[in-house]
Amino acid sequence: MRNDTIHLRPFGPTGREVTIIGLGGEGILRTFGQEKKAEAVIREAIEQGITYFDCARVYAGSEGYYGRVWPNSPKVREKVFQASKSANRDKKGALADLDKTLATIGIDHLDLWQIHDVRTEEDLQTIAGPRGALEAFVQAKKAGKVRNIGVTGHYDPSILTQAVQEWPVDSVLLPVNPVEAALGGFMDKTIPAARKKGIAVIAMKILGASNYLAPDSGITPELLIRFALSQEITVAIVGCSILQHVQTLAEMGRKIGVLSPEEQGALIAAFRPHAPSLAYYRAGL
Repeated sequence: MRNDTIHLRPFGPTGREVTIIGLGGEGILRTFGQEKKAEAVIREAIEQGITYFDCARVYAGSEGYYGRVWPNSPKVREKVFQASKSANRDKKGALADLDKTLATIGIDHLDLWQIHDVRTEEDLQTIAGPRGALEAFVQAKKAGKVRNIGVTGHYDPSILTQAVQEWPVDSVLLPVNPVEAALGGFMDKTIPAARKKGIAVIAMKILGASNYLAPDSGITPELLIRFALSQEITVAIVGCSILQHVQTLAEMGRKIGVLSPEEQGALIAAFRPHAPSLAYYRAGL
């Protein structure tokens, strides 16, 4: 593991610290049958000093790829922050997901278990209702199977903000990029709600699934990662497909290199005319 460390930030009120950048569950991890390449990416992230690792039940073989690493590296596992997610809306289904997740990754607990992709008022009511998934998450935390619980969303800022305000979550995962800044909602409403509550903020969709990159115009992965790290977040996660992607991500975590308000404003202005068509995963767009 490298000696020049990536910067750390506290993960909400937990007392834990995580690197300000993390390995996302997309990229090579959201595949099947790419065991050697996926394992190489995970191990490169470890070597680079990244401590936050993301996956989900519905992210293809992502959990199984981690299962090739952590059982064989228990001392490393003790030092990292492993997150996963369940999209089940009922208690029974969510608990079954958790058991599968722990068995597949080969660990006895998650550092963060997240209620995945909350989109609608119906989601809110079902998840928080009798025998809803929220009961499973709270129960799992009390039992020690998960250390923290969170919520994720990229569809409707008002819905995600309500979940942050009303549910006993320790973190929120949401999109952070110039398109979202231009549109408003997640970055100017949900993030402030999370900061007010004192919970961790995890940034995703930083590159817009690479759709926001325009190297000829100076829109590079490095610039978009810098934009994310300039916001009031805890950790920015990016999916990586090759070792070079991991190395670039880690280097940004060492430099930070936040953008000035003027630089951020110019970047947002460049995306603003195209923002509705670029936010392909948002409600009504």
